[in-house]
Amino acid sequence: MRADKSTYHVFQNVAWMCSLAWKHRRRVLFFCGLSAALEILYQLIQLFLAPRILTLVEEAAALQTLLGTIALFTAALFALRFGRGYLEQIDLFARIDVRSVIIGLLGRKCNTTSYPNTLKPEFIKLRDVAHTASDGNQEATEQIWHTLTELCKNVGGFAVYLTILSHLDPILLLVTIATCLAGFWIARRTSGWIYRHRDEEEAYITRKRYIHRVAESVPVAKDIRIFGLQNWINDLYASVHDVYLAFRLRAEKVKLLAELTEAVLTMARNGIAYGYLIQMALLEHLSVGEFLLYFTAISTFTQWVMGILQASLKLHTQSLDISRVREFLDYPEPFRFSGGAALPDRRPYELTLEDVSFRYDGAETDTLRHLNLSIRPGEKLAIVGLNGAGKTTLVKLLCGLLDPTEGRVLLNGVDVRQFNRQEYYGLFSAVFQEFSILNVTIAENIAQNTANIDDARVNACIDQAGLTQAVAQLPQGAQTYVGREVFLDGVLFSGGQTQLLMLARALYKDSPILILDEPTAALDPLAENDIYLKYNDMTAGKTSLFISHRLASTRFCDRIILLADGGIAEEGTHESLLAAGGAYASLFAVQSRYYQEGREF
Repeated sequence: MRADKSTYHVFQNVAWMCSLAWKHRRRVLFFCGLSAALEILYQLIQLFLAPRILTLVEEAAALQTLLGTIALFTAALFALRFGRGYLEQIDLFARIDVRSVIIGLLGRKCNTTSYPNTLKPEFIKLRDVAHTASDGNQEATEQIWHTLTELCKNVGGFAVYLTILSHLDPILLLVTIATCLAGFWIARRTSGWIYRHRDEEEAYITRKRYIHRVAESVPVAKDIRIFGLQNWINDLYASVHDVYLAFRLRAEKVKLLAELTEAVLTMARNGIAYGYLIQMALLEHLSVGEFLLYFTAISTFTQWVMGILQASLKLHTQSLDISRVREFLDYPEPFRFSGGAALPDRRPYELTLEDVSFRYDGAETDTLRHLNLSIRPGEKLAIVGLNGAGKTTLVKLLCGLLDPTEGRVLLNGVDVRQFNRQEYYGLFSAVFQEFSILNVTIAENIAQNTANIDDARVNACIDQAGLTQAVAQLPQGAQTYVGREVFLDGVLFSGGQTQLLMLARALYKDSPILILDEPTAALDPLAENDIYLKYNDMTAGKTSLFISHRLASTRFCDRIILLADGGIAEEGTHESLLAAGGAYASLFAVQSRYYQEGREF
């Protein structure tokens, strides 16, 4: 999609923003109109102030009348200015509230969108653009209210001043409007250049932020010092910064040319207005007050015209950003998250893969090809294979994070695509290779909640996962915070301890199907052995899937499948696979020889 095109036009986006405001903060809409009206009144009083004073002086009005008029105008200006400032302050928080609603919608979309969307570059880029359009007071989702106020103000002012100037020569008004249109055209070309190059500028800023973030990152601090990366990072940042400065120089040249052209047009417009009004003063005997009134009105009329054009352009630009927000929120969902068939009410559950193939977006070959597999209720299944064999992909298909490219995944004989996917997720507890630790307490990480936490159950899961000793040594026990990004006194768990924490979380959920994806990869041999000894207790009454590179760890499983070349190459128990002397036996022999006493390498 081109950067200057969008799915939704300006009126649709304005209507969408107004509907959000009407639902959450109606006063935003009221204040837009009221602020515009106060600004028009303020400008009108300023317009008539000086001409009225000069007229009174010319008419030799009494000092009391002159001072009273000045006081009246001054009081009106003060009251209007105070009203505008007060409205601006109280309206700010309402506008922030509306933007916060949008941020909440974006967060919900990120957290609930179908998992395949999170793997798509298009979705990721749209997500970043949507967040950028909502992450500050100056961004489109909040500034649009200022722009709509400006547009209302300028349209109203244009109508009022056009009435005031209606008896002047229409040619003067046409010249004024023509110079405004010329200036607007140049300003639009300038803004268009900046907008078209926005992605380029954002790319430079993103690189600078990334380098800055890496340079201050705690995990990278060791590498920077051990490998002496300081100068390299500094040089890299300087090179990106130099390129960014070159881009900014180009942008400033474009803006400077536009500003010079606008200055020339303004001089021409004012010169023509001066000449016309001087001629009227000579031929039609305009008073000094009338001359000042009309000249000021013409200058301000120019501001109204330019204001309409500029606000329209700004509204169009902001609409493009808001359109990206809406496109992200409306991004198609391949999964069913409402309605659907009811989950089977009987336990345990049987999972079946029926002629399943899967290919990732952009890949040239299938990761899995025509795979058939049935997982019996309560079975302990081990999935092994080399890196890239598709073990994790298979698990993601089973638990509904991915849908097969071909074939079906069945739960008790029903295609899982017929279920509400969120309800289907409830059948699974999982420990994946990627950790999702939050900076909350240990208990909250395990319960994945902040209220109604069963402390006894938390402690039981900590013990079952093998974390009891580590947690007992902490001053606050399970109430200790994890991480130091939010709480400086938080605990920093090792990789192995983090894996155990994730295991405790999976056990706390207590779902009928347990998935363990390399759950012991970061554990020492003693902790790993402890997990194996407790495995039967952990999985009692559950269907379990255990993924591991360590073939010796699969002995306690009922069945083992070896994935290779996109399918199941071998299947059986540990003993039967060794006896078969195939690929599993060969891999086991390679791994086991490192543990054989006296073996020479």
